[in-house]
Amino acid sequence: MRINKISVTNLFGIFNHEIPLKMGDRITMIHAPNGFGKTILLRMINGLFNYEYLELHEIPFTELRLDFDNGSYLQVKKNRNDSTSEEENNKDLSLYFCVTESKKQYESLNYKKSKQLDDLNNFIKKSRPKITRKGFNTWLDLKNNQEIEAESFINQFAQFFQNQFDQLPKISEWFSELTENTNIGFIEAQRLLRHSVQEPPFPAPRPLLQRKGTRRNSSMIASVETYAEELAEIIQDKLAEYAALSQSLDRTFPARLVQKTKSELTEETLRNKLSEIENQRFELIEAGLLGKDDNTDFQVGGEIDEPTKRILSVYIEDVEKKLSVFEDIAKKIQLLQRIIKDRFQYKKMAVSRDKGFTFTTHDGNPLAPADLSSGEQHELVMLYELLFKVEPNSLILIDEPELSLHVAWQDKFLKDLQEITKLGNFDVLLATHSPDIISDRWDLTVELKGPIA
Repeated sequence: MRINKISVTNLFGIFNHEIPLKMGDRITMIHAPNGFGKTILLRMINGLFNYEYLELHEIPFTELRLDFDNGSYLQVKKNRNDSTSEEENNKDLSLYFCVTESKKQYESLNYKKSKQLDDLNNFIKKSRPKITRKGFNTWLDLKNNQEIEAESFINQFAQFFQNQFDQLPKISEWFSELTENTNIGFIEAQRLLRHSVQEPPFPAPRPLLQRKGTRRNSSMIASVETYAEELAEIIQDKLAEYAALSQSLDRTFPARLVQKTKSELTEETLRNKLSEIENQRFELIEAGLLGKDDNTDFQVGGEIDEPTKRILSVYIEDVEKKLSVFEDIAKKIQLLQRIIKDRFQYKKMAVSRDKGFTFTTHDGNPLAPADLSSGEQHELVMLYELLFKVEPNSLILIDEPELSLHVAWQDKFLKDLQEITKLGNFDVLLATHSPDIISDRWDLTVELKGPIA
C-alpha cells in the first residue's frame, strides 16, 4: 500500500496544499518560496508515522490527509476546544482511517499522551542509539536483533522518568498496524550530526546535570563516523552469514557429491561458470567484502572428464550459494563507490570489514571521514541513508538535498537518486529550492501555491 497523494488544509491558517505523488517515476519534488511549509509538511508526515505526534499538535493546521493507492485514506483533524488558553487550545487530534465510505476507523490523540510518547522516544533514542522503531511501544535492537518493549526501559531506568509513565499510552490496533506497515523515513536538513552514546539519557536526574565550569563530553558525533561503524557491522554480519553457510555446505559436500551421478552441464558451460565466479569474487574483493587471495590460478586446464564434471558441478552450485549472500549489499556498496569516485576529487574511498568506509588523500595519507568537507559529508550521508537504511516500499522524505553541494553535484543528484530508488524499490518526496536538483525533470515537480486572494 503506497501513499499516492498528500493534502493539508489551513496550514499556518493560510495555505491549502495538495501533492499528487509521481507514482511511476517514484520521485516527487516540491518547490515553493520560503515560508510556504515545505519542511513543515515533511515533518508532519514523518511525525504521524514515526510516533512523534507533538509535531502534529504544535503545527497550526486544520486537516492532513494521505490517500493510498488502494483507495483508502488516512485523515488527521485538529480539534479545537473552548479554552481561552493558547497552550491548551488545539491539543487534540482525531485520526480517521477510511477503507471504504461505510468502513471508517477512529483514533484520538491528546496532547498529554503525545508528550509522554515524545519523551519516551527521545529517551530510547539517546540511551540506545543503535535501535530502530518497530511498533508503537516496541523497538528492535540492531546489535542482537532482539525486540525491546517500552516497559523494560521504564523499569530499567525508572529514576530518569520520575513516575511520568504510571501507565503506558496505547493506541488502537488498526492504527498501530497501519503505521507499522507504512514505512516513512526522513533525511532532515540537519543530517551531519547524530547523538553520541556518551550523552546521558533524557531526562537526566539532577546529579547527572553539568555543573558550572565543568566540561561535558560532546553530545553529538559526525554522522559519517557513525555510518562508517554501521557499515563495518553490516559487512561483519554478512561475513558471519557467509561463514555459517560455507560451513554447512562444506560439511555436506561429500554426501551431495556421491548423490550426483551425472553433471547436466557441458564443459563449455562449466568453464563459463567458473570464469563468472572468479569475476564475482574479484568484484566482492573490490567492494571490501572478501579478502584478497594470492593464488590467481583458478582455471581448469585440459579436457574435463565426467567425474571432474560432477565435482565441478557441485562445487559451482555451492560457491554460487555462498556468494549470493553478498548480492544485495555488494550492489549497494558498488553504487556508493561509483558515485563517490565520480564526486570526490583528490580523495579515494575504500571499504573494509573493520572500518566500513575510509578515505585517503591524493598522496595516500589517511583522512578521517569527519574531516571531509561539509558538501562531501552531505553527499556521503544522503547516499548512505538511501542505500543502507531504507526498507523496500518505503516513502523517504528528503529536505533540501542541495545543502552544501556544488551545482555540478546538484545537477547529477536526480540521476543518482533514480538509480538508487530503482535498486532499493522505494518512493521519494523531496523539498528543494534548487533548479539544478530539478534539472530537466520539471515533470516530477509540484509547486506549492500561495493563498488564494
